[in-house]
Amino acid sequence: MPEFSSASAYAASLPNIPDALTVPQFLLEPHRHPLSPTRPDNVPWLVDDESGKGICTEEVRQRTYNLANALHTVWNIGEDDVVCIFSPNHVDYPISIWAVHTLGAIVTHCNPSFNVEELVYQLRISQTCLIIAYSDFLPIAFAAAQKANISPNQVIVIPSTCGNAIFNAVTLDELIARGATSPRLFSECRLKPGEAKTKVAFLSFSSGTTGKPKAVSIPHYSIVSNIVQMAVHWNVIGSSSAPSVMAVGDVCLGVLPFYHIFGLIVTVHFMLFCGITLVVVPKFSFLNYLKSIIRHKVTHLYIVPPQAVLLCKHPAVQDYATSLKHVKFVLSGAAPLSGELIQRLTKVFPKAHVGQGYGLTETATTVTMFLPSQKIGTIGSSGTLLPGIVARVRKSDGSLASQGESGELIVKGPSMALGYLNNEQANKETFVDGWVHTGDEVMFKNGELYVVDRLKEIMKVKGFQVAPAELEGHLLLHPAVADVCVVGIPDEYSGELPLAYVVVDSKLQTAITNDPSAAVKLKREIAKHVSDAKVQYKWLKGGIEFIDAIPKNPSGKMVRR
Repeated sequence: MPEFSSASAYAASLPNIPDALTVPQFLLEPHRHPLSPTRPDNVPWLVDDESGKGICTEEVRQRTYNLANALHTVWNIGEDDVVCIFSPNHVDYPISIWAVHTLGAIVTHCNPSFNVEELVYQLRISQTCLIIAYSDFLPIAFAAAQKANISPNQVIVIPSTCGNAIFNAVTLDELIARGATSPRLFSECRLKPGEAKTKVAFLSFSSGTTGKPKAVSIPHYSIVSNIVQMAVHWNVIGSSSAPSVMAVGDVCLGVLPFYHIFGLIVTVHFMLFCGITLVVVPKFSFLNYLKSIIRHKVTHLYIVPPQAVLLCKHPAVQDYATSLKHVKFVLSGAAPLSGELIQRLTKVFPKAHVGQGYGLTETATTVTMFLPSQKIGTIGSSGTLLPGIVARVRKSDGSLASQGESGELIVKGPSMALGYLNNEQANKETFVDGWVHTGDEVMFKNGELYVVDRLKEIMKVKGFQVAPAELEGHLLLHPAVADVCVVGIPDEYSGELPLAYVVVDSKLQTAITNDPSAAVKLKREIAKHVSDAKVQYKWLKGGIEFIDAIPKNPSGKMVRR
């Protein structure tokens, strides 16, 4: 049967992938992996964007172990407990992750823009017992904790720089200080050979192919594997004859959200593994983004299409053009980027390697990246498969496609997630005999992956997954909505925007037909019904259209196309 694997000249067979190490042991302990460059003691791991304060190797380790000690001492956090991180990017975000992992516990990370109900949903599905929340979002964290039957004493705060009220919650710094002065009472999680393949590190939420967000169980081995795969692909160790584009002392701007799988695995864990310093940016603001690139002499940028659009088209870029020449690597992911934008990015960053990658939460994470030998990734391509990844492309008739033929991408490899937590039906659809069914229509050409379309119903808005079924279910709660179909419409900045086709309740049909102002008012009410309940990227920014009926096939399923 036709299968595809990496054709990269750099993609030698994978070295040994440790299967008895947790993520922090792999990154922080002295017996580093042979592919990991040595980071000098004076090269920071993490730098706070605003203050410029850096955290070097020994401080990273001590903060991690001291926090682990406090979490165990105060709340008895241990094996398979779940801790939720509800925060924007922060230098203590990775520290919190590794402290939880050190105890054998599990991290579930979520969007700090969530409202109370969205956070409650994740807390309940993941069975969270402790919340680490940024102070600006404490009111939502406390309200959600109450609804999820989590004591307010089990909410820890990461304080913001503005020093706002902290609702009497204990701070992360206080816990780290306590852990440093208290006897070490915890036993570090130590895994048996092979156990890292099943020991869950993250419950990362994804909409999968359909429906409401699902908890994806990602084991430690998957994270470690994907780091090793990317290290081999990029020839991280390098040589005098073939230097790597990843070099110790380089600087990456950590602006992609750490709660998103792209930011979590690629920006945080892979960059730190490579000996690269991560400048942590809490919130994306384009003008500040440009200033941060220059101030910190950033060399590596991981971006999503909306950021690419701004970099190519925002007038302010011209003011900084001569100061961006130290950037040597730009990779776009989370959604396809047009060839035109790739070309324009090369003009903004004339010395940079520029291209795309592809991955999913379910594949934890990266499946393809452009080749190290390419200054500019092949236009329209998402790159070649990482070493260790095997792919099939299944056509609509069930047969397997050859080069140049399109169909659904199905992949397997060492980094695949274990499946969806407590969701057997969804697992049967996506995780089949070791293969992940991505729901994306692709083709391979000359060994490179081209994303043609999405077969699944999920939209990608600014790189975030939006399930039409979730929005439709909520819209049907509105008394004026008799039937509804949500689709994604193309948008240059966001990739896609949700558009709702609404069949209005028959009692209101005459009123909105005879009075255009009534129709406008109703559309506003329906849009507010969504914006009041959903995170911003799920809002109906593509608009609302009233129609007489939703087209359906003979079995009653909507015909979205």
